[in-house]
Amino acid sequence: MSGESSQVAQEQQQLEAADEHSDEGYDPGSDRSSLTSLASQIRHGVIENEYGLPRDEDEKDRIDMAHEKYFLLLEQKRYLAPIGPDLEQILDLGTGTGIWAMDIADEIPSAQVTGIDIAPIQPTWVPPNCRFEIDDIEAPWTFRTDFFDYIFARDLVFAVRDFPRLIKQCYEHLKPGGWVEFECIYGVLGCDDGSLPEHGSFRQFDKLLREAAVAFGTPLEDPDKFKAWFEDAGLEMVVEKRYKIPNNSWPKDKRMKMVGVFERENFLQGLEGMSLRVFQKGLGWTPEETSVLLAKVLSELKNTRYHAYYPL
Repeated sequence: MSGESSQVAQEQQQLEAADEHSDEGYDPGSDRSSLTSLASQIRHGVIENEYGLPRDEDEKDRIDMAHEKYFLLLEQKRYLAPIGPDLEQILDLGTGTGIWAMDIADEIPSAQVTGIDIAPIQPTWVPPNCRFEIDDIEAPWTFRTDFFDYIFARDLVFAVRDFPRLIKQCYEHLKPGGWVEFECIYGVLGCDDGSLPEHGSFRQFDKLLREAAVAFGTPLEDPDKFKAWFEDAGLEMVVEKRYKIPNNSWPKDKRMKMVGVFERENFLQGLEGMSLRVFQKGLGWTPEETSVLLAKVLSELKNTRYHAYYPL
């Protein structure tokens, strides 16, 4: 980010829970059948106002679903940086399926959008101003310095072991007046009203996942240090915003309720694949031990009486 001052602007929205009986007669399973249709509607603007991971087809579907979840969460925005419409060079770090890069290439046709990821899971049919490179974003960059107008990164969980070095590379390759934006889950489970049992399986999972992430070399608390690391690298006018992602459809607000539906599906699709690998490598757990815990976690995850969330 660029400018002459530094500030913190935290968006700590207060999420009101739906009435305890408001979901009576409501079939949570019906959400799943509508999510594909909903995501398509979001992408076409129908809704108004409203390596620690595997890389198989299910995971690619989960990444694309998360893309729409963030669009809802950020109130139909793909990014928050105050960039203009005439950019020349945009870099997407850890591009995954490339869905963000392709959307931005369509939105800003003047820009050449480059997406980088260590896994070759991007499509071959892309906008003419979008391209993908297979590389490790933590390795020394080969781009020219002062090259990019805008550098974006989202959900680099379990992927980056040295954020300060990565942010320093962003600074070195950013044009004067350019912008950097990192969006990432802060991996500490939250609950503001005490409804989530302190000694329940979800709390246990959250604690163990953070322990495994530390053993993996990728602490899930790292995003809490982004602002300081940005400033240490020389970036200016650093702004931090925080959002709450409900774990299921417990919020009263319709938009946030749907964000929660997306997040619940995010867990249902990705929890096992992520946990089996991370718990085995980070904690030495067997698949059987992990599966027993996950069964209990998923039961709590679906319970709308538990008002849990993860911060973004």
